[in-house]
Amino acid sequence: MKKDYLSILANLKETDSASHQPDDKILIIDGLNTFIRAYTVNPTTNENGIHVGGISGFLMSIGFAIKNIKPTRVIICFDGKGGSVKRRKLFPDYKANRRVKQLISRFGSTISIPDEKIAMGQQLHRLTEYLAELPVTVMNPENIEADDAMAYLCQQVYPESHCYIMSSDKDFLQLVDDRVQVWSPTKKRTYFKDTILEDFEIPYNNFLTYRLMKGDPSDNIPGIKGVGIKTLKKVLPMLFEDKTVSIEDIVSYAKDDTSGKKIYEKIAGSQDIMELNYKLMQLKEVDIHGGAKTSIMRIAREPINRMVKFNFMRMILEDGLNGSFKNPDLWLRQVFSTLDAMADKTKE
Repeated sequence: MKKDYLSILANLKETDSASHQPDDKILIIDGLNTFIRAYTVNPTTNENGIHVGGISGFLMSIGFAIKNIKPTRVIICFDGKGGSVKRRKLFPDYKANRRVKQLISRFGSTISIPDEKIAMGQQLHRLTEYLAELPVTVMNPENIEADDAMAYLCQQVYPESHCYIMSSDKDFLQLVDDRVQVWSPTKKRTYFKDTILEDFEIPYNNFLTYRLMKGDPSDNIPGIKGVGIKTLKKVLPMLFEDKTVSIEDIVSYAKDDTSGKKIYEKIAGSQDIMELNYKLMQLKEVDIHGGAKTSIMRIAREPINRMVKFNFMRMILEDGLNGSFKNPDLWLRQVFSTLDAMADKTKE
């Protein structure tokens, strides 16, 4: 009876996938963002007491997103070698706050920072071996950050596709429009134009401008002190209207103020901060070199390999991940059956 049910389910998925094309709905995943979050919050250990939470947490997280979003193509982006160099030339302290912190071991004792780096690197390397057996595309083009590659994919490689970005990084919310949405794995929430307004109290079209003023502590990017939503609602009401507001609009409005409030003087004198932050944070017109564009386009258009279930299951046994995947065979079918069918279409 169970086999009959699974057969019917598989047939339904095949019928559903037959009406779709690989470029209909693209899920673009922020690989390092997803991995680091999984590694640091997932305490899972295998039967030998070795921490494997980075691998299992990553796979379960993307599996949850795929089952909910139902994409026809999945692309996972990692930072390429030297990816942050361009932004560090503009601002040497860019991401200077990102250091591997000493974490408490899952067994109650501390481990050194060098050991933590090694452990993270080993899990990340092993994760890429798992991904190689799945019907997904993985890319890390040299000299650019994953953010830029993901934005370029949305805007230039798949300009007609419905794109979902999976990341907890708020920078991607500036890309939201009628065609591009952001899936937050931490909030289990899809951000559309309206939900940005609900959660952040700022219209989607002015979200980037707000961030240029606010800065981004997660990337060590400073903003204008004392500038929060409550203050901005009082002093810059234009930010909360339908019209898109530029840096020049804000500075001009602040300079024209006659109330004598110091906040206007502070905003007017912070144009250089906002302009630098624009160069560091904006993703709508990514500045990447021709070689990287060619590389991204080539990888994105390569035929996708079908799932190799035997190899994936073998690695689960080798790494002792049975506890994370109670029924790995069923999990693979539920998550990747449609993508497997789409992989065949990329070879046509």
